[in-house]
Amino acid sequence: MEFPVRLASSLLLAAFLSGCDGSVEPSEAELADIRAATQEFGSELKGQLVAAIKASGPEGAIGVCKIAAPAVAEAVSQRRGFSIARTSLKVRNRDNAPDEWEREVLEEFVARNEAGENPANMESWAVSEDKATGIQVLRYMKAIPTQDVCTLCHGTAISEPVREALAAEYPDDRATGFEVGDIRGAFTVRMALPQ
Repeated sequence: MEFPVRLASSLLLAAFLSGCDGSVEPSEAELADIRAATQEFGSELKGQLVAAIKASGPEGAIGVCKIAAPAVAEAVSQRRGFSIARTSLKVRNRDNAPDEWEREVLEEFVARNEAGENPANMESWAVSEDKATGIQVLRYMKAIPTQDVCTLCHGTAISEPVREALAAEYPDDRATGFEVGDIRGAFTVRMALPQ
């Protein structure tokens, strides 16, 4: 019965953070659309990363994450009609830093991963009110587990050419030291709910 407890705690957190009463819940169709969007984003990004690595080695993947990942996120967001992005507790690009709610969810994902839960199944959502517009917004996160391909640029044994390329592109990089199965970060979605 962990799922209903997690959902309830997420809704209570949203109510606490936003002042809404938590009475609005997403429909199964909205959740299905969001889940499909995160899968679409992840698949497209991974495909581009693998192609770049085959073409020019792990250093080629750095440009994909820097340039292509935001473009893929924007394209998926446009197609789906809501905002999708990535975030992490250890970011490479400061523009991807988590907000308060995202940080709490990521910390929960890490704790659940450390307790042995499969990160591929981790998700969380909450409904809150946008204080500026009064619109109910569904916030959703889906954990991104570290895969073998990720460790080439985010792992513990990064090659010197990759380290040099990362230092040149991201002088404040914090996104290393991951092992396969760790929580690398999460997809994060904001969807305005119908009024």
